[in-house]
Formats: sequence, C-alpha cells, structure tokens
Amino acid sequence: MILLRRLLGDVLRRQRQRQGRTLREVSSSARVSLGYLSEVERGQKEASSELLSAICDALDVRMSELMREVSDELSLAELAASAAANEPLSAPVRPMLNSVSVTSVAGVPTERVTIKAPAEAVDVVAA
Repeated sequence: MILLRRLLGDVLRRQRQRQGRTLREVSSSARVSLGYLSEVERGQKEASSELLSAICDALDVRMSELMREVSDELSLAELAASAAANEPLSAPVRPMLNSVSVTSVAGVPTERVTIKAPAEAVDVVAA
C-alpha cells in the first residue's frame, strides 16, 4: 500500500537535505517541535495544511512545488506497483518530470525504471 504521508515526508526530507539544513533549524523556523517534524518526515504523522504551509515557508519552497513532487513520486510508486503485479495500468501515468531513475519505491527494491517526460511522452525502460 502506498502511503501519501510517507511520500510527503520523503519529499520534505529531500528538500531540507538539499539545502544542507538540520531538522532543528527547520523546526525552529517553522515553529514546530523537532520531534513532530521528524515524525512527519518519516511518514509517521499526517501533517495539516497549516503545518505544511509553515514547513514550506521555513524551507522557502512553494507548497505547489512540494505537492507536484509528491504527485510525481505517487505516479512512480503506482507505476512500480503495477509493474510488480504485472497489471496493466487503468489510465496513463504521466509524471511531469524531466528524467528519473527508480531503484526502490517506499524502501522496497525494484527493477531499475527510467522515466523521461514532459507530459506529452513517457518512456519507461527496464534496465
């Protein structure tokens, strides 16, 4: 099962780490406890829209950018789950990405999949 809170937490953690910032710095700036932010990043707590807004402000990231990245991750997870189950997709999956290589989804190793986009074309290549 794909958990949205886990995908959201993974994206928040990557955003923070890209900036070279600590949990303590972001939690202080967002005015949220360090422990709670840690639980959100690990996908153990559901973040409210108010909390997400505060974290996005602290990271200087638009919420729409955060949600777009989460949506892309969700699309990839659905694609990988369908491929693993050998099920055809009911609707085309069109993530808005330039190029992504996936070797695991939600910590579960998968075959390597490369997805190239914009939305007009998606090439899936199993390596």
